[in-house]
Amino acid sequence: MKMRNIKLLLLVSFSIGFFNAMGQYREGKILYERKTNLYKRMGEGASKWVPEKDKIKKEYFELTFTDSLSLFQQKPTDIADPMPWGTSRNMVYRTLRNDYYYSVRDIWGDAVHVEDSIPNRDWKITDSKRIIAGYNCRKAFWVVNDSTKIYAWYAEEIIPSIGPERFAGLPGAILGLASEDGGVVYFATEITFFQPQKEVFEFKRAKKTQDLESTREQIEIVMSRNKWWKSDVGHFFLW
Repeated sequence: MKMRNIKLLLLVSFSIGFFNAMGQYREGKILYERKTNLYKRMGEGASKWVPEKDKIKKEYFELTFTDSLSLFQQKPTDIADPMPWGTSRNMVYRTLRNDYYYSVRDIWGDAVHVEDSIPNRDWKITDSKRIIAGYNCRKAFWVVNDSTKIYAWYAEEIIPSIGPERFAGLPGAILGLASEDGGVVYFATEITFFQPQKEVFEFKRAKKTQDLESTREQIEIVMSRNKWWKSDVGHFFLW
C-alpha cells in the first residue's frame, strides 16, 4: 500500500512538472507597439512644431528569440514616417548565454555600430500584476537616478530573459516597458511561438565597431553644441 502511494505521488509530481514545462515557451516572436509622447520626450517647446494631434507617435517593433539568441528591430513598413527625427529605431542582436550584444543605433538618422555587454540593471520586483497580450505579468522597476525610473512587466511563462532594446535581466520576457513620465511606452500586442530559422538572426556587420562608452563620449561632444540636443543625450543611451 505504501509503495502504491509512493508511485502515485511520483506520477502526480511528474505530471505537474510535465505540464508546467509545457506551459513555458522558449522560442518565437513578440510584436511591440511603442508610443512616444513627443511633448514629454522633447520638452514643451516641441508644441511649436508638432501639432497636438501628432504628439503621440506610434511605431512597431519585433523581437524574435530562442533560448540562446534574440533580435530586436523595427517591423518593416511601407508607410512613410513624417517625423523620423522624433524617435530612434535601434536594432539589437543578443547572445543570451554571455550577455553580449551588437547594436545598430539610430542616432539622429546616422547608423552607429556598437558591440558591448548588456548593462546590469538593479531591478526591484513588486507584487503588482497585470495581463499583457494574454499573459500574466509581474511588475518590476529600475531606479535610473533620483528623478527617473523605468517600469517593466515580465511574463514568467516566456522563459528567456529578453525585452525591447537592451532591456533584460528579469526572470522572463519583458512584455511591457515604460518610462516613469509615460514619455516612452512599449507594450506587446501579439506573441507567436515557433522555431525561428537561423537566417532570421543574420545581419550585416560593420568592419569597425565601438563600445557604448566610446559612442556616448562622441555623441555628447556633438550634442553639447545644440541646446535641444544637449538635453537629449540621456534618452539615447537609456534605451
